[in-house]
Amino acid sequence: MIELNQVVKKYGAKRALNGVTLSIPKGKVIGLVGENGSGKSTLLKVLAGLSSISTGSVTYRGTSITRTIATDLAYMSDTDLFYPYFTVRELMEFYDSQFADFDLIKAKELADFLKVPHEAKMKSLSKGNRGRVKIAVTLAREAKIYLLDEPFSGLDPMVRDDIAKGLIRFTNPEEQTIIMSTHEIREVEPLLDEIIVMRGGQIIAHETIDEIRDFYGVDATSWMVSLFKEPQQGKEINV
Repeated sequence: MIELNQVVKKYGAKRALNGVTLSIPKGKVIGLVGENGSGKSTLLKVLAGLSSISTGSVTYRGTSITRTIATDLAYMSDTDLFYPYFTVRELMEFYDSQFADFDLIKAKELADFLKVPHEAKMKSLSKGNRGRVKIAVTLAREAKIYLLDEPFSGLDPMVRDDIAKGLIRFTNPEEQTIIMSTHEIREVEPLLDEIIVMRGGQIIAHETIDEIRDFYGVDATSWMVSLFKEPQQGKEINV
């Protein structure tokens, strides 16, 4: 569905992405992992059409990705970009006015499921509740692709568990693709079909969860730790 071929993204002399080649299929939940500064957020922004590339190609269904991909894609930043004076209800109504695929009824169901008060102002919410709101308005879009940048960052285990349950309940795993950057591999592993590992702007491994368990005989966290210790042992495959 999405193809990247030898993608380079430069910020001055620095290469945030350095020759990334990747194929992303439909109907998968993919974890994007790596150390801080490895290029995960940049890759998501490129996929979302929010950041132009220096060289290479990025295509969606055979067409070069631009900002127009937003009609098929929902992107959730790792930062809070909401108007602080909006209530949760007003924020949902604002999203409804901006995105043709936004389902207001689904958004309210998500907010209820995630225990977010509809009349609370965004500025009064805790970080955990703002994280819940971000997930609610993102998943309320009937998008073909969801890009989630650190959806669990800085949240307590209870909030992470609620968000994980929301991802399972309110998406269609056969038709929709979810790509999430995360450091919480152990917690999200049960959700994942594949893992992409980045380092220094490059993809150093791309494996299915089943491949990791069957070939390496370990869980995803242990595999990733060993990969960074002995990168030459990683068996790179494209799936």
